[in-house]
Amino acid sequence: MPTDPQPKANTRGLGKLLIVVALAFAFTFSLVPLYRVACEKVFGVKVDQGPATGAKAKEAADPNRWITVEFDGVVNSKLPWSFHPNTRSMKVQVGKQYETSYFAKNISNAVVVGNAVPSVEPARGSGYFNKTECFCFTEQKLAAGEIKDMPVRFIVDPALPADVKTLTLSYVFYQNDSLTESVRHAAAGKLPSTAHTAP
Repeated sequence: MPTDPQPKANTRGLGKLLIVVALAFAFTFSLVPLYRVACEKVFGVKVDQGPATGAKAKEAADPNRWITVEFDGVVNSKLPWSFHPNTRSMKVQVGKQYETSYFAKNISNAVVVGNAVPSVEPARGSGYFNKTECFCFTEQKLAAGEIKDMPVRFIVDPALPADVKTLTLSYVFYQNDSLTESVRHAAAGKLPSTAHTAP
């Protein structure tokens, strides 16, 4: 009497499904380290998970070591924004968290979405500059004439080479063409129609 192949087929199908689920699970957890690698290798900025706290923070902060952090910011010629740091430089103690901000204004008559790309100089010091909050992590949308102060929180790693006395954090803002177009189309669709039908 021939055996029914259905149970074996079901078992194979279940096995494949479990493999797909396991791969999807592994892929999801790999996104965070991949993001960190992209920030560190492509943009030259080390991403930290958060500020040091408690005893760890006290051990990390060196009260005898201070460095200068300079800030710079420009926009791509295609982006109709005014953009610059609110503070040009500051003295910071390594191992402690600090906050600064950048000024941005959309000087056009339409909504614009932009993306900021950061970099740190000198390059060999970039791996010791840890951003715990940054507007570069997400797209920034400004309505026509809108002004926004965008915060940056950071910690300079105490392991920074001793001969590095100054770090410069720079941003270049680019217009995100696809998102800008999408936002403008969405806004246009919500506007009341100005067309009038003939009586």
